[in-house]
Amino acid sequence: MTGRSVTVRNPGVAAVLSAIIPGVGQFYNGRFLAGILWLIITPGLWIGTGGLLGWVCHVIAAYTAYAYARDHNGQPWKR
Repeated sequence: MTGRSVTVRNPGVAAVLSAIIPGVGQFYNGRFLAGILWLIITPGLWIGTGGLLGWVCHVIAAYTAYAYARDHNGQPWKR
């Protein structure tokens, strides 16, 4: 090992956090720009489409947080 600390993220926690508030799961994963984008885009779609597309964005935010944590768990060179 090169001396870098490896942070293990729980994919389930990341998904639940983003399911509650889109973007928070990305923050949990250390992806701050992605988290900010989800925090802006999701409410915009909820309001802009009267809720029609907001739920889709909500689910996608939760899934992407889950997938990132699952795929990059304990592998700092992939970040």
